[in-house]
Amino acid sequence: MSDTPVDSSKRTWLITTGVVGAVGAGALATPFVGSFQPSERAKAAGAPVEVDISKLQPGEKVIVEWRGKPVWVLRRTPEMLATLKNTDSEVADPKSERKAYPTPAYAQNEWRSRKEEFLVVVGICTHLGCSPVDKFQTGPQPSLPDNWEGGFFCPCHGSTFDLAGRVFKNKPAPDNLEVPPYKFLSETKILVGDDSEA
Repeated sequence: MSDTPVDSSKRTWLITTGVVGAVGAGALATPFVGSFQPSERAKAAGAPVEVDISKLQPGEKVIVEWRGKPVWVLRRTPEMLATLKNTDSEVADPKSERKAYPTPAYAQNEWRSRKEEFLVVVGICTHLGCSPVDKFQTGPQPSLPDNWEGGFFCPCHGSTFDLAGRVFKNKPAPDNLEVPPYKFLSETKILVGDDSEA
C-alpha cells in the first residue's frame, strides 16, 4: 500500500499531536511532582550548618542553630582540658555509654570530640530542655560546689556539666549533653549536621 498525500498528513498530524500532548503532560506533572519535595524552609531547618572557627580564641564559644537547636562550639584552653581528668570520678557517665543520646564513636573519648581542643554539643539540658549557661570560672560560686572546675550550669533545676558536656552525678539531668553529627571541613571550618566521610 503506497502512501497517499492524505495518509502522510494524518501520520504527521498524529505524531505532532502526540508530541504536543507529551510536552503538555510533562509541563503539568513537573509542578505536581515538585510539590512532593520539602520546601526550602524545611530543607534549611534540617540542613547542615557550616561554622567558621578561624577567629575563635581559646576559651571562647560560638553558638549556631541547627534543626532549631543551639549548638555550642567551644575552643578549650589547655587548662580547661586538664580539668577533665579531675571530673571523671564525679560525672555520671564519664565514657558516654548511655544510649538515650547516643554519642558518635568519634566523640567517645575523654574530651568527647573529634579534636580535643574543640567541644561541639547541643546546648540543651537533657532534663527538661532548658539551656545551660557558661560557668567557666573555677572555684566556689553560688549554686556550684566549692571545687568547681568550670563547665555549664542549668539554672532551671541545677544540673551541672563539665567542660566535655558530661553531667555530674546526682543531678536532675539524666544524660550528658548531646553531641550532634559533625566533621571538620578544614582547620577553620566545621560542618554541623553531617559526619559522613568524604
